[in-house]
Amino acid sequence: MAVAKEEILDAIANMTVLELSELIKNMEEKFGVSAAATAAVAIAAPVAAAPAAEEQTEFSVVLTAAGDNKVNVIKVVRAITGLGLKEAKDLVDGAPKVVKEGIAKADAEAIQKQLIEAGAACEVK
Repeated sequence: MAVAKEEILDAIANMTVLELSELIKNMEEKFGVSAAATAAVAIAAPVAAAPAAEEQTEFSVVLTAAGDNKVNVIKVVRAITGLGLKEAKDLVDGAPKVVKEGIAKADAEAIQKQLIEAGAACEVK
C-alpha cells in the first residue's frame, strides 16, 4: 500500500465535517456501498463485487385482458378478491389492472392459472 493507514487516519482527523461528508459520498459512489451503519466499516471493508440481488418474495397478478369469455373472468375475479359484482366487472373492464398483490409466488401462479382457464390474459410480476 502506497500510503500508510496512520497517514490516512491523520488526514481524516484533520478534515472538517463538510470535507468528511464529501469524502464519504465519494467512497460510497466509488465502492458501491452505503455508510449508513458506520463509516469505519465502509472504509475497512469496501465491497469488491456488487451485492447479489435479493430474491423477490412478493408477487402481483395483473389482468392484462379479459378475453372472449368476460363473464367467467368476472366470476373468477370475484372468487379470488371477494369483490362485489360491480367492482369485479369494473376491474375486468379496466384491464390491465392488478387483481392481487403482495402474495407468494405459488399463490400468484395458482391465481394466474385460474384466470387463464377462465379465458383471461394475465401475468405475474
